[in-house]
Amino acid sequence: MAPPGLANSNQYNTQTNSGQTISDQHENIIPNITILDGGFATQLSCHVNQAIDGDILWSARFLATDKEAVINAHLDFLRAGADVIITNTYQASVDGFMKHLQMTEEESYNLIVESVTLAKTAVEKFQQEFGTDKRPTIAGSVGPYGASLHDGSEYTGSYAATTSTETMRKWHLPRIKALIEGGVDMLALETIPCKAEAEMLLKLIKTDFPQIKAWLAFSVRQDGKSIAYGENFQQTARQCYDLNKNQLVAIGINCVAPRLVESFISGINRGKESDPMPLIVYPNSGESYKVELGWIDRDKCEPVETYVQRWLDLGITWIGGCCRTYAVDVTRIHNEVQRWKRKQTEHKCSCSE
Repeated sequence: MAPPGLANSNQYNTQTNSGQTISDQHENIIPNITILDGGFATQLSCHVNQAIDGDILWSARFLATDKEAVINAHLDFLRAGADVIITNTYQASVDGFMKHLQMTEEESYNLIVESVTLAKTAVEKFQQEFGTDKRPTIAGSVGPYGASLHDGSEYTGSYAATTSTETMRKWHLPRIKALIEGGVDMLALETIPCKAEAEMLLKLIKTDFPQIKAWLAFSVRQDGKSIAYGENFQQTARQCYDLNKNQLVAIGINCVAPRLVESFISGINRGKESDPMPLIVYPNSGESYKVELGWIDRDKCEPVETYVQRWLDLGITWIGGCCRTYAVDVTRIHNEVQRWKRKQTEHKCSCSE
């Protein structure tokens, strides 16, 4: 039996005898939807006995200590239906590995390169297990500078007031270089809390790595309109998209409570129908993380899948999960995407009769 992800979004654009796609025969083309994986540390916890949450290197430590568990966590998401898996490098950096794993600079760099190899191994196992040539995409996770500070500042962007973009650039550069050397298909610039860091990253890949594609996902406040550092989300997203639209495959938000997504995304492409931004969303479970307390607000957990069809109606075409979402949540997201696709196809068919 094929895994859920084997029949991906492209199944609704099958060629007909006339050479047209199904959706081409109707007024509007049904978009391809890309399904991302979920919270890597969350799924990794199913394969390891050691604590992950609160570790200064988070799940990135396991790149050195339990490579098989990393592979298995990636494989769980592929079996669940993910079209994209994200490398276990959100918290990874050359400086961090040197300091906390007592590695040399070269060993630290190579460990980030190896993170891509582990993801590739999971893809190969997936292909062998299900006898398919389908090759899921591997995105290299590029978490924000604040993630290395271990103070939760990726959710506030407070470091932007005291840290120069040049300092951030020097910190990001080797890890991005290592991911690209490892062979990622694209970069996931994720949980970025401030405009300055986002713009720096987009300029960095434009000048140093013009061949690579990327998505950009912001960390946001709970007010439904601002990124974590306070800038207006929709204005910042458009400015960033215009800065490097040739390399950006999507722009949006991650690690946000599902109930808040609509308030950030609604109307974002209004007036820009001729040049719409492709949109990405991968929320958390609705819980919050505090450095001193760990995960809190468990009573605010929300089933991500209950929002999926509404997000698709808003034009979001990249959907997955972030912290505290498991492989089973990816399967549920996948199933909702397929239901939405069928509804769109049925609607278009009935309108053409």
